[in-house]
Amino acid sequence: MPDITRASVAAPRPLRADARRNFEAVLAAARDAFADNGPDASLEDIARRAGVGIGTLYRNFPARSDLINAVYVEEVEELCRTAEDLADLPPWDALMAWLRRFVAYCMRKRALVEGLNRDSSLFQNAKGAMYEAGGPLLARAQESGDARPDLEIGDVMYLITGLLSGTYATDEQRERVLGVALDGIRTQR
Repeated sequence: MPDITRASVAAPRPLRADARRNFEAVLAAARDAFADNGPDASLEDIARRAGVGIGTLYRNFPARSDLINAVYVEEVEELCRTAEDLADLPPWDALMAWLRRFVAYCMRKRALVEGLNRDSSLFQNAKGAMYEAGGPLLARAQESGDARPDLEIGDVMYLITGLLSGTYATDEQRERVLGVALDGIRTQR
């Protein structure tokens, strides 16, 4: 899996089991709180959701940006792991499953985007890791004749992120539009 230097974002030293649980609980609570309330979610609420004191939160994440970056990196790492987990599926199925996971990532990232420094090396490394994870899936689908040969992974990711940046009347409408876009990736047989 591509390395996006999570260690540089949070928990730089080995943690005891209870400290590791607290760290992971804060990350999970932050992911939910940011999804609900955006990057300005209350840190006190995040600590409460995690079942830890505010001091524990600050010990692990001294600044709000540290917590936002850690949640972002965790999301990207999960997306990259998904690509590895799909290796045994037929090429088209693997690509579609990963792109569906990419859609879920994009929907969660919208809550974080205001708090991210998109010029940072962390953001650029994460973008590179996603390309590195999705690229082989697209290549396999192209080699099998299922995906258009003229596409690059960047084209596909821009297509999806562009579609998701809009506002849809319903989730069903968003899914229909996404379905049309994904059909455009497939070769015409």
